[in-house]
Amino acid sequence: MGLLDRIKSGWNAFMGRDPTTNYQTGTGYSRRPDRSRLSRGNDRSIVASIYNRIAMDAAQIVIKHARKDEEGRYIDTIKSHLNDCLSVEANLDQTGRAFMQDVVMSMLDEGVVAIVPTDTTVDPFTGAFDIDSLRVGKVIEWYPQWVKVRVYNERTGRKEELTLPKRLVALVENPFYAVMNEYNSTLQRLSRKLTMLDAVDEQTSSGKLNIIIGLPYVVKTEARRKQAENRRAEIEAQLTQSKYGIAYTDGTEHITQLNKALENNLLNQIEYLQNLLYGQLGVTKEYFEGSANEEVTLNYYTRTIEPILSAIVDEMNRKFLTKTARTQRQSLMFFRDSFKLIPLKTLAEVAGSLKQAEIITSNEARQALGYKPDKNKRSDELNNPNINPNKDNLKSGDAGTEDDPDTPGGLVQTEPEANVQK
Repeated sequence: MGLLDRIKSGWNAFMGRDPTTNYQTGTGYSRRPDRSRLSRGNDRSIVASIYNRIAMDAAQIVIKHARKDEEGRYIDTIKSHLNDCLSVEANLDQTGRAFMQDVVMSMLDEGVVAIVPTDTTVDPFTGAFDIDSLRVGKVIEWYPQWVKVRVYNERTGRKEELTLPKRLVALVENPFYAVMNEYNSTLQRLSRKLTMLDAVDEQTSSGKLNIIIGLPYVVKTEARRKQAENRRAEIEAQLTQSKYGIAYTDGTEHITQLNKALENNLLNQIEYLQNLLYGQLGVTKEYFEGSANEEVTLNYYTRTIEPILSAIVDEMNRKFLTKTARTQRQSLMFFRDSFKLIPLKTLAEVAGSLKQAEIITSNEARQALGYKPDKNKRSDELNNPNINPNKDNLKSGDAGTEDDPDTPGGLVQTEPEANVQK
């Protein structure tokens, strides 16, 4: 583009705006209004970190709108609006990955989450449709055939309540509902214990002295009580008005300190419930600390992440794909990059072994290492580099002749030099 064309067609965000133009921006907020908030005080405890860690790990798993063969194996990815929602842009405010993280966070917190198609190509009440955008909704009320959900409306900037048929909304229940969302579940008991510990800490660090003054006379009459109140107010004034908080008392008065730390077993109970929760979720403390080995991480993905993603994908397959589409072997599938769990020093060895077993191609191995694909056609073929390609068609028992010693598998029959007639 030339300089003149650049000047004519160029645009700058701070220049060339008409000040008389009335922009219909809608309602404004200081914070993002569509963001999901944790309920029941979970945002103020270690429960939020557990939810966030699981949601982040689940969101990094790739979900594709795929086509399968007759054996149920993945063939290719279908380029559809639904696949774009799950991989590129779920709605105006969220990418596909951010949307999945929102789904998992809301599901773990509420116990059940609604995935609502907010924009479709055709009215969903009239027939088959393709999904253009998805939103995470909170279930408000349940009906036999319908469900009331609260969903963010990007046109008005508010969360609104909608009553939609269950066949249109994907309702995903937390597979760990009995562990995390039941009233007396392990996680709920842990949350209540944490609340109690916070209350005790607040009382201990409130700044009160909590002392009892023993006066040298009996406080039973009204006059003596007024005298005791005056004495207490005098000591309070001495402490507050003193630079270092020092007061004096009579030699006959006794002061008893009560603000000692309370002896309780709350901390031990919290540690016990935390370890119990980790075991029931298939998570270890080392994983959250970032020191887990490959076996621990693989166990976590198998026992924790896989059930969550299976629940989401199965429900979306049931609600967002018609019977005709499922008959055509369309399905939503999720894939995890196994190379992310392999250390760099062993990644080359694993890639070489998989290539020799003809499981991955050279370009697929280069992609796992972060290199661009090779332009050689053989780099996209499944082959074992340790086998001579000229002998691929070798059959057992084939033998060549003396006239054609270069025939694949041919052997030249010769006699020992001592038996050759001269």
